[in-house]
Amino acid sequence: MTDVPKSWNIGLILNWTRQYFSEKGVENPRLDAEVLLSHILGRDRLYLYTHFDQPLTASELAAYREMVKKRAKRAPVAYITGRKEFMGLEFAVSPAVLIPRPDTEILVEAVLSRLQKLTKPEIADLGTGSGAIIVSLLAVIPSACGVAVDLSPEALAVAGENARRHQVEERLTLCCGDLISPLTGRKFDALISNPPYIPTAAIAGLSPEVRQEPRVALDGGEDGLIFYRCIVAKGAQYLKPGGFIAVEVGMGQARPVAALAAAETRLTVAEVIKDYSGIERVVVFQGVVS
Repeated sequence: MTDVPKSWNIGLILNWTRQYFSEKGVENPRLDAEVLLSHILGRDRLYLYTHFDQPLTASELAAYREMVKKRAKRAPVAYITGRKEFMGLEFAVSPAVLIPRPDTEILVEAVLSRLQKLTKPEIADLGTGSGAIIVSLLAVIPSACGVAVDLSPEALAVAGENARRHQVEERLTLCCGDLISPLTGRKFDALISNPPYIPTAAIAGLSPEVRQEPRVALDGGEDGLIFYRCIVAKGAQYLKPGGFIAVEVGMGQARPVAALAAAETRLTVAEVIKDYSGIERVVVFQGVVS
């Protein structure tokens, strides 16, 4: 961006960046330009539209230039800004965690609808990543407490930061371990997970942005179902009476995941929930009271 004059204002720099991003194959060039500039200025996007003539200072332009360079190389916007909105809350993110997506809000809403009638629900989030799911739940249900499990210490550090940011850290225990094993000796009202579900062979065909997210948070094994098999096979023993398991699934995976309950007598399929595009996105398993 060495050809961008320091005297350029907000309107001109946004138009230039939109064109530059388009040439680089960025999917949402104007939106990304606005999000990055809003971050630099510490203002919302509406401010940009009402201040098109405002010139950028030399320091603002230099900081924006560095962000634009990263985005042109297809670094995800959330990694560049270090934050992402989810369930109306702002979460810290880093390359150590999967970026929270709107589809996952369907999972959170499904869990909320089942837990809000309980007095003090206990929740376990398997493969927590940024902690967006469990922190959102604890923020909405002040009486709830939870456990967040992740194999990555770096991811748990991000989850801890988000728990502190939203003042739920005293009700959340962070556990480093492989999916479900750290739960030994405890029982919960809900086990929730957005596990890795991309088939290994499909990862190479993902967008450049997605391929920069942690592979361990994407790779679901040969058919994408390896982690669901573990959750369904072992999860029932960690449920309280009346407890349930809720998982997010990828496109076309809801039925194969639901079918896993056929081999597990302690679980039944309670519900399959579609997202706003009509894709079956969440499978809920109900624990069977013996």
